[in-house]
Amino acid sequence: MSITKVPLKTMVIDNQINQEILKTRIVHIGFGAFHRAHQALYTSEMIEKNQSDWGICEVDLFSGRELIKKLRLQNHRYLVAEKGANENTIKMVGSIKESLHPELDSKQAILEKMAEEQVAIISMTITEKGYCADHSTGLLDQTNSLIIHDLQNPSEPHSAIGYIVEALRLRRERGINGFSIMSCDNVQENGHIAKAAILGFASLLDADLAKWIENNASFPCTMVDRIVPAVTPETLNEIEALSGINDPCAVACEPFRQWVIEDNFVQGRPDWNIVGAEFVEDVVPFEEMKLRMLNGSHSFLAYLGYLGGYTYISDAMTNEAYRNAALEMMLKMQAITLNMPEGTNLEEYAYSLIERFTNPSLKHQTWQIAADGSQKIPQRFGASLQFHLEHNSSYKWIVIAIAGWMQYVKGLDEKGNTIDVRDPLVKTFAEIYAIEKSPEEIVKAFLSIESIFDQSLLSNTSFVETLTNTYILIGDQGANFVVSEQ
Repeated sequence: MSITKVPLKTMVIDNQINQEILKTRIVHIGFGAFHRAHQALYTSEMIEKNQSDWGICEVDLFSGRELIKKLRLQNHRYLVAEKGANENTIKMVGSIKESLHPELDSKQAILEKMAEEQVAIISMTITEKGYCADHSTGLLDQTNSLIIHDLQNPSEPHSAIGYIVEALRLRRERGINGFSIMSCDNVQENGHIAKAAILGFASLLDADLAKWIENNASFPCTMVDRIVPAVTPETLNEIEALSGINDPCAVACEPFRQWVIEDNFVQGRPDWNIVGAEFVEDVVPFEEMKLRMLNGSHSFLAYLGYLGGYTYISDAMTNEAYRNAALEMMLKMQAITLNMPEGTNLEEYAYSLIERFTNPSLKHQTWQIAADGSQKIPQRFGASLQFHLEHNSSYKWIVIAIAGWMQYVKGLDEKGNTIDVRDPLVKTFAEIYAIEKSPEEIVKAFLSIESIFDQSLLSNTSFVETLTNTYILIGDQGANFVVSEQ
């Protein structure tokens, strides 16, 4: 490993990986920024340490065509800039053996790669939407347009679910063992969601195939954590200035990272633990810790911060009221609802999150975190809210976060400017605001969305009144006032 020091307290670390010795033993679906800064980097650092051959084939199924072309031009290597408050570390990733895209190669090329005998893991960062699941039931959404297409055309799939089932069918047909399907998405019990979707899809095609998949594949759950802002031209320009390398595939992130993995693999797995990953029997407690404490407070800061005029999370954290609110939410609204393994220090975890959110080097947009709230709110606030209602304890920051979200998806900020609301239910939100008139009617209409809220909340008059009053207060006085006065 060679280390070159460059100005501005930046260290550039190049890897010494011979990519010729790598084999494609992992096919990863979703060559997004998070994967580049997380799993691919973990794998690269592991290969440097143990000289293993666990190479990755990167696959993008929809967007990403141009990025894959650029990745190929630089021999599948790229930079990750870990940006701290006081220093930067730039690392070269060398764990990628090859890449595929249906428009550059073919769907059959991707399926054949996934069906190769040495492929032991299909990993995914495809976002919540990519699982084509009904989030109210956790099962396959048979009305999803991608699923409808793939059931009619199983050998020409569009969805990740369709690709995986067809690849497993090919392996079964050829007498090849199955593989492990490892989700790295920020979805609670992501392995279970993947399993339900895949077995549900397979059972609609062939009951015997579904049974074979259940017996020959595994679906380990994972908990992943690293703040990775969306890559912008500014990001790439800064990395080039720091490293001297023009890399269109580069990505920036925070120094902190975490990866907790259920040790459930049918064809072996890399020794990611030698570079900091943790293999456990049960990931769920760690998932809930992250979803409620980190992601819950992130959503709070995103909605109230955006409405309050803050572009980045670190900007909102310069406001002492927002910083104190985030900490109080973590410790008093979320931590007490968790059931963690003995020895877990949740207070220490909370303060580490505050430090991470405050990092001014990360340009993590409140708007980016605010996206897809209809799919995030149930995981981040649902169980905690029920806990507090049952125990008659305070949930004020949770209700402020939910009311802030309802104001955000209205599509207008406090100055009357249009908000570019990104959410699968954006049409539903628009219909609510077009039809309902009074604040109470609006709040009840939102609470009636079964995929987001437990329907028992509608009959809790005290909760509905509290939420409605908070919604009105944010609308009348503004987010900054509400956060500061609580």
